[in-house]
Amino acid sequence: MRASRLLSVLLLLQNRGRLTARELADELEVSIRTIYRDMDALSASGVPVYADRGPDGGYSLLEGYRTHLTGMTAEEADALALSGMPEAAAELGLGRVLAAAQLKVQAALPTELSDRAGRIAERFHLDAPGWFREADHVPTLTGVADAVWNQRVLRVRYRRWATGGREPEVDRELEPLGLVLKAGTWYLVAVPSGEPGAQPRTYRVARILDLETLDVRFERPEGFDLWKYWHQRTQELTDALYQAEATVRFSPRALELAPVVLTPHTARALAEGTWPTDADGWVEAVIPIESIAHARHELLALGADVEVLAPLTLREQMAGVAHALAGMYGG
Repeated sequence: MRASRLLSVLLLLQNRGRLTARELADELEVSIRTIYRDMDALSASGVPVYADRGPDGGYSLLEGYRTHLTGMTAEEADALALSGMPEAAAELGLGRVLAAAQLKVQAALPTELSDRAGRIAERFHLDAPGWFREADHVPTLTGVADAVWNQRVLRVRYRRWATGGREPEVDRELEPLGLVLKAGTWYLVAVPSGEPGAQPRTYRVARILDLETLDVRFERPEGFDLWKYWHQRTQELTDALYQAEATVRFSPRALELAPVVLTPHTARALAEGTWPTDADGWVEAVIPIESIAHARHELLALGADVEVLAPLTLREQMAGVAHALAGMYGG
């Protein structure tokens, strides 16, 4: 552990130049006293590290000195796949491993490429969760990820979303195939254990209340592709949700607001279609809807900039809400 930290200190000084003891301690999540001891150890081992006193002081390496001790561990190499998603890596328990791997990659690059990599990191950032919502609390995620990686059967206590009169919490034994991070929400793709021929299913990790990793190894289905499975599953879900249509007139202002107010699937259908437009710029479009209630809630957000023509039930419900609002506000 200490040897790994000493290498991290050395690579930090090499990649970033002069750093104070406080900066190093914060970066490595250790005490300042530990940094002092690490600096003494590096100096004693022959590393040309120097301490400058004063307000602009700190630790630095002799100009021109570079280490080539940048070999990665297997864990660090694995963690590089998440190099663009530090929050996700941290949730998976790989935060420190990823940081060490990135340091080693940067140290191994020529100076020009290392500088370019630093500039990119300063200018681009991926923030996975959607706007105005918190990411799921996932205390079991690290254990799930470990079972996915090591192909171990999981015994879980799972809280179902729609029970239909059934018990809301169930016990399951699962063969975990992969994890998916979708808009800040983690999903586990797994096959029920002990059910030959069973198809993969999707579980929301935040609904896993308890888990136990069993000392049972399973074999992944031959040819299983996580990306293909997820792409197909999301398409099936979209098709299952949007099985009805509504004919709606949209004002020019509503067309501008549609990408923000409407669901992505509905907004895309509206934007990609070719619709008749009247002299005032209103368009008459046929849009997919999930249900009458969902469509009413969605379209009411556009106020008087939309008019529902069909189905009649949706039009009547929109009119009912409009009359109720007029009565409430004295209209």
